[in-house]
Amino acid sequence: MKKLHTALASACLLLACASAQAQTHTDKETQADIQRHRAMAAAHQAAAQCLEAGKGEEVCMKELQAACKGLAIGKYCGMKHAH
Repeated sequence: MKKLHTALASACLLLACASAQAQTHTDKETQADIQRHRAMAAAHQAAAQCLEAGKGEEVCMKELQAACKGLAIGKYCGMKHAH
Protein backbone atom coordinates (compact mmCIF):
# COMPACT_ATOMS: atom_id res chain seq x y z
CA MET A 1 0.00 0.00 0.00
CA LYS A 2 2.82 2.37 0.88
CA LYS A 3 4.52 1.72 -2.49
CA LEU A 4 1.25 2.45 -4.31
CA HIS A 5 0.82 5.71 -2.39
CA THR A 6 4.40 6.71 -3.21
CA ALA A 7 3.94 5.84 -6.89
CA LEU A 8 0.70 7.82 -7.09
CA ALA A 9 2.27 10.82 -5.37
CA SER A 10 5.23 10.69 -7.77
CA ALA A 11 2.92 10.49 -10.77
CA CYS A 12 0.92 13.49 -9.54
CA LEU A 13 4.11 15.48 -9.02
CA LEU A 14 5.33 14.68 -12.53
CA LEU A 15 1.99 15.74 -14.01
CA ALA A 16 2.04 18.99 -12.05
CA CYS A 17 5.59 19.74 -13.23
CA ALA A 18 4.71 18.96 -16.84
CA SER A 19 1.66 21.20 -16.62
CA ALA A 20 3.70 24.05 -15.12
CA GLN A 21 6.33 23.73 -17.86
CA ALA A 22 3.67 23.80 -20.57
CA GLN A 23 2.61 27.30 -19.54
CA THR A 24 4.32 30.14 -21.31
CA HIS A 25 5.19 33.32 -19.47
CA THR A 26 5.81 36.79 -20.72
CA ASP A 27 9.14 38.42 -19.89
CA LYS A 28 7.40 40.47 -17.21
CA GLU A 29 5.91 37.32 -15.62
CA THR A 30 9.29 35.58 -15.76
CA GLN A 31 10.95 38.52 -14.01
CA ALA A 32 8.23 38.47 -11.34
CA ASP A 33 8.85 34.72 -10.83
CA ILE A 34 12.57 35.40 -10.45
CA GLN A 35 11.90 38.03 -7.80
CA ARG A 36 9.55 35.67 -5.91
CA HIS A 37 12.17 32.91 -5.93
CA ARG A 38 14.78 35.34 -4.60
CA ALA A 39 12.39 36.49 -1.88
CA MET A 40 11.66 32.87 -0.91
CA ALA A 41 15.38 32.11 -0.80
CA ALA A 42 15.98 35.18 1.38
CA ALA A 43 13.20 34.08 3.74
CA HIS A 44 14.76 30.63 4.08
CA GLN A 45 18.23 32.13 4.57
CA ALA A 46 16.83 34.32 7.36
CA ALA A 47 15.22 31.24 8.94
CA ALA A 48 18.57 29.41 8.87
CA GLN A 49 20.30 32.40 10.45
CA CYS A 50 17.57 32.60 13.08
CA LEU A 51 18.15 28.96 14.01
CA GLU A 52 21.92 29.49 14.05
CA ALA A 53 21.39 32.37 16.46
CA GLY A 54 19.69 29.95 18.84
CA LYS A 55 16.28 31.62 18.79
CA GLY A 56 14.49 28.26 18.64
CA GLU A 57 12.47 26.51 15.98
CA GLU A 58 9.09 27.91 17.05
CA VAL A 59 10.26 31.53 16.84
CA CYS A 60 12.11 30.99 13.56
CA MET A 61 9.18 29.20 11.91
CA LYS A 62 6.84 32.05 12.91
CA GLU A 63 9.27 34.52 11.34
CA LEU A 64 9.46 32.35 8.20
CA GLN A 65 5.68 32.15 7.98
CA ALA A 66 5.41 35.94 8.30
CA ALA A 67 8.06 36.47 5.60
CA CYS A 68 6.28 34.02 3.27
CA LYS A 69 2.76 35.37 3.70
CA GLY A 70 1.37 36.06 0.24
CA LEU A 71 4.65 35.04 -1.38
CA ALA A 72 4.31 31.31 -1.97
CA ILE A 73 2.01 28.34 -1.57
CA GLY A 74 1.80 26.97 1.93
CA LYS A 75 3.10 28.45 5.13
CA TYR A 76 6.75 27.54 4.54
CA CYS A 77 7.34 29.35 1.23
CA GLY A 78 6.56 26.23 -0.73
CA MET A 79 9.20 24.20 1.14
CA LYS A 80 9.15 22.09 4.25
CA HIS A 81 11.69 19.49 5.23
CA ALA A 82 11.12 16.34 7.24
CA HIS A 83 11.88 15.92 10.92
